[in-house]
Amino acid sequence: MKSSQAWVPDPYDISKPPSLASTLHIGADSGLASDFPRLAKWCPDGSVVIAQCESRTFQFFNVSSQDGGAAQSSQSPVREFRQPSPILDFIWYPTASPRDPASFCFVASVRECPVKLLDASDGRLRASYRIVDHRERQIAPHSLTFNLTAQKLYCGFEDAIEVFDLSQPGEGTRLRTTSSKKSKDGLKGLISSLAFSPSCSSDESFYAAGSFTPTANNIAMFSDAQPEPLMHVGGGPRAGVTQLHFNPMKPHILYAGYRGHASGMVYSWDIRSDIGTPLEIFRASPSNPKSRTNQKMRFDIDISGRLLSIGDQEGNISIFELDSQSAEEDLGLRDTMLAEPSSVFHTKVSAPQLQFKAHADAVGSVAFHPFKSTLLSASGSRHFLDIDQAEGNDDSDTSDDEDLLIQIRRARRPQPVTFDSTMKIWDLKNE
Repeated sequence: MKSSQAWVPDPYDISKPPSLASTLHIGADSGLASDFPRLAKWCPDGSVVIAQCESRTFQFFNVSSQDGGAAQSSQSPVREFRQPSPILDFIWYPTASPRDPASFCFVASVRECPVKLLDASDGRLRASYRIVDHRERQIAPHSLTFNLTAQKLYCGFEDAIEVFDLSQPGEGTRLRTTSSKKSKDGLKGLISSLAFSPSCSSDESFYAAGSFTPTANNIAMFSDAQPEPLMHVGGGPRAGVTQLHFNPMKPHILYAGYRGHASGMVYSWDIRSDIGTPLEIFRASPSNPKSRTNQKMRFDIDISGRLLSIGDQEGNISIFELDSQSAEEDLGLRDTMLAEPSSVFHTKVSAPQLQFKAHADAVGSVAFHPFKSTLLSASGSRHFLDIDQAEGNDDSDTSDDEDLLIQIRRARRPQPVTFDSTMKIWDLKNE
């Protein structure tokens, strides 16, 4: 008799704060005193972490030996790839693994450069994909995603999405997202996020696109079989979209993260039903002007589609149980979060099941391990400290002293500092 064994993800324990398994420190020789990781992602096989840093570098950490049980070990980057301009976004190839050199690569978007397909082992350029505007200038996309077969790369930028065939470097096919003669519906502004639904048919796949334009309908659903948007997702907070994500086990549930006054909150919709009404709002912390930021605060959903995690400006990490029935019933609070309060009375506002202090600075990125019960967090933000510029004879009326004072003030212009620039791996194992 044959016995079939199905792989089951490791269970998570969110009844208590997790233990710290490892601390990763970015390289100190970046040339930038206030360097910090803006975004960190696991390799699809979970053996490598890549960090996008403020110093225009990609830094790699080997974590294959980390099993969640190691007691607070520290690691430094094993290699670093410096870029000529600020990094806007990056994405691993969906099957990347150091065990398969052919697939061990990632795509990077660097300002004023073609989109790069880089080898993750040595940083060499494998291929480049050009996006050129009407002035023959190189355009770097603000969002990247692969289709479900990993044969095409979708790149979002100003009022358009460029689609590339990975096997054919060069120029791609441009899909305009603004309104046209055929369709009055459109998505204006920088396309800041793209995400494919994990469910597809043999004929077409569906994906969502979000814009930085702060309107109530700045998310649209598209089909890869036609250029025009299928429908717009409404009821949002009128803030710029920073991230879109579909539930891996429920491909009809779409999640969106925002910046500005909606930072620290994640909205969800059921795209099978009323797309003008958010299904649920996950609120990491109480409304606080200090928690508002334009920094991208990346959330993540575990592979089982059961947990959602997001960081905040205070260094906390919040974990929500997506199947939980608990919700807040503060109707006034709910109305302040919605673009059209009178028409979305079914929206549920949920508080985190677990919240813990993780860093001494903003947590800009969290990522669940692909198949282990561990969580990766990246911390850092730019802070400008006040400097007392009144000293000596600053009240002198002579022109020479005034010129000298101007030079002193310029030299002493506040420089950004970072309170915590580490990445940490947290053990959420259920023992």
